[in-house]
Amino acid sequence: MDLAQPTQENVGQMVKDELAEKCQKLFQAFLEEYQTVDGEVKYVHDAEELIRPERNTLLVSFTDLEGFNQELATTIQEEFYRVYPFLCRAVRNFARDHGNVPVNKEFYLAIQDLPTRHKIRELSSQRIGSLVRISAQVVRTHPVHPELVSGTFLCLDCQGVCPEVPQQFKYAPPTVCRNPVCNNRSRFHLDTHRSKFIDFQKVRVQETQAELPRGSIPRSLEVILRAEAVETAQAGDRCDITGSLIVVPDVSQLSTTGVRAETSSRVGGRQGYENEGVRGLKALGVRELSYRLAFLACHVAPTNPRFGGKELRDEDQTAESIKSQMSVQEWEKVFEMSQDKNLYHNLCTSLFPTIHGNDEVKRGVLLMLFGGVPKTTMEGTSLRGDVNVCIVGDPSTAKSQFLKHVEEFSPRAVYTSGKASSAAGLTAAVVRDEESHEFVIEAGALMLADNGVCCIDEFDKMETRDQVAIHEAMEQQTISITKAGVKATLNARTSILAAANPVGGRYDRSKSLKQNVNMSAPIMSRFDLFFILVDDCNEVTDYAIARRIVDLHSRIENSVDRLYSLDEIRRYLLFARQFKPKISSESEDFIVEQYKRLRQRDTSGGVAKSAWRITVRQLESMIRLSEGMARMHCCDEVQPKHVKEAFRLLNKSIIRVETPDINLEQDQDMEEEEQGENGVEVSSEVNGQVNGDAHGTSGHSNGVNGDTDSSSKPSLRLTFPEYRRISNLLVLHLRRAEEAESEEELKKNAVINWYLKEIESEIDSEEELINKKSLIEKVLHRLVHYDHILIELSPGGLKGSETESQEEVVLVVNPNYTLED
Repeated sequence: MDLAQPTQENVGQMVKDELAEKCQKLFQAFLEEYQTVDGEVKYVHDAEELIRPERNTLLVSFTDLEGFNQELATTIQEEFYRVYPFLCRAVRNFARDHGNVPVNKEFYLAIQDLPTRHKIRELSSQRIGSLVRISAQVVRTHPVHPELVSGTFLCLDCQGVCPEVPQQFKYAPPTVCRNPVCNNRSRFHLDTHRSKFIDFQKVRVQETQAELPRGSIPRSLEVILRAEAVETAQAGDRCDITGSLIVVPDVSQLSTTGVRAETSSRVGGRQGYENEGVRGLKALGVRELSYRLAFLACHVAPTNPRFGGKELRDEDQTAESIKSQMSVQEWEKVFEMSQDKNLYHNLCTSLFPTIHGNDEVKRGVLLMLFGGVPKTTMEGTSLRGDVNVCIVGDPSTAKSQFLKHVEEFSPRAVYTSGKASSAAGLTAAVVRDEESHEFVIEAGALMLADNGVCCIDEFDKMETRDQVAIHEAMEQQTISITKAGVKATLNARTSILAAANPVGGRYDRSKSLKQNVNMSAPIMSRFDLFFILVDDCNEVTDYAIARRIVDLHSRIENSVDRLYSLDEIRRYLLFARQFKPKISSESEDFIVEQYKRLRQRDTSGGVAKSAWRITVRQLESMIRLSEGMARMHCCDEVQPKHVKEAFRLLNKSIIRVETPDINLEQDQDMEEEEQGENGVEVSSEVNGQVNGDAHGTSGHSNGVNGDTDSSSKPSLRLTFPEYRRISNLLVLHLRRAEEAESEEELKKNAVINWYLKEIESEIDSEEELINKKSLIEKVLHRLVHYDHILIELSPGGLKGSETESQEEVVLVVNPNYTLED
């Protein structure tokens, strides 16, 4: 028993707990005498702080206890729940000796630095009542309630007072009136003015994924927080919780369907039992009284608060406070990394050593980890600093590996798969509590990853209604809930790293990104970077990837070549994120200029050339990526070289991937409506490449646009560079003819004859001449009907009927088309 209860035989006499009282004296002596290295009494200053009205808990280190008295430390660890009230009395006496505190103010004790840490799965009935430390992730928090600690009751029969009746997790009035004459057992009134209340909060914690045995469901445990410990843990935090395992009646089991079983002392019902208290189990009928384990916490701290937990991306820290947490060697290493001339490349290779190639993706993910600077305008509107990245690509291009690496590296990262995620699972769910029957919010993946990274695999497999749920989280970085009487706006300041497969299983290079990915336009515009990974057959890269994988499987440890360890990168990341780089005036002009270029290229020629529309969001993306680059190099100012790299990455992600071969045979056979649909897409490819904006190498993949041609018609398939060369040649010739106002040279037949004359040195036979003539006719057909680069005119204006003679058709270049070579 923690506090001795009065018995019916000798009311007024208390049973003494000699062990607990001895602990109280020893603990008070520890507080009075324990000194630091400098010779000062360590806990005097903390006791003086307890005078303030909002403070009531003294934090004591268990290491200090062990150093002062090993026997006392062992007793507290083994019998913590039993001696805890006596330790609190010692704190109260100590506080009163060192300050003027109110007489009726209660004080509490919190213990930290317990040497051993347990998993939730290891908590069994053997550990009930002892002091333990557990590590877990918070998944649900309840609102803070006042809890009755000790009640003063008024007898309604004789008006007698029953003072300080202890309460244990349930409302418990006295069993009988203290007045020997009065026999009242049920009619009591709680005097709230003379009773003591304390802040009380329930929190549900769950095993972290790293501790989970294979094939097991995560265990969860209810944690009770009191006094100053309330509101210290938020959903998503990984915490170390110090306290004691206790047993409480399972109220939810008692109030299941059927006759409601009462646990209070008033059992209504049959005559004669009205004035009697609960008499064992028989008062509950045939139902068994079940108990469950709960955890009574006295101290909550983030896991590994130095480099991990919620402090890795905590914006409130300063560079000085971070430096004070590091050893001299660690700080020197951070300084050495900041001076590294090749830091960008070295961080990428150290962070993803097992993935070969894909350098652009590594750079984008690295900048996502550094992030931009979040800002708040004068009106209170928040501008996000987190970078969202989407990786689209063929199977087996290491998309999920990127996600897994980030999840293991970042302390607040949540990995989830699209098909197995619902809208409530991603954002937050409103659930009803089993005991209080009130609605509480249970955190989803985005809330758990607050101030971290949310990795969503199979993003394209998500239901459309579930994709819509993360619209708000991706831009406004909040989650708004209006369900079942709960109206709340929750923070979801998280970067999203998504991986998606193309619609047909393989990326079709003849189509735009929009047609390849099953995503809505609003979702696509919210991603800062899109990376497209295409699985090409290339002897050199295939050999390099095969060597890398075989090395990894045969020599796991030795094959990984890291210049910096993950802990060093974490420390550097923590330090670099304290910088809040400002954009210089030179960089401002450069950013505006680059944005104008993107917009002009997006709309010139009347067709959209990029993967998706360039909006103001892409301008903000460029700013965020520039700030991430500046942060990585520990600069206080965003310089033009940072903007240049951000623009290059954005450009890489916006422009479509490698171009396919041009299948002229297939173009001729297409239906009219297909021409209408695909004309824009192919022209976007042509214009993007002709204007010199594309950075990808030209693809030589056979069969991209359909079946490969037969050997009898080899000339009807052109590689893209060849097609571009011919089209440029024709455009230049027509432009010169227009300037010379020579209508004869503009006629279609004249253009064909001119081209054949230009390449006559390459023609050796009559058959080859026929093939070349057929080829140029099909190229002209494509330039007119697909790419809209050329326009056909008849003598009466635009070409109308197909019956007009070939000789009368005049070709002119589209006036909107610009050739930049």
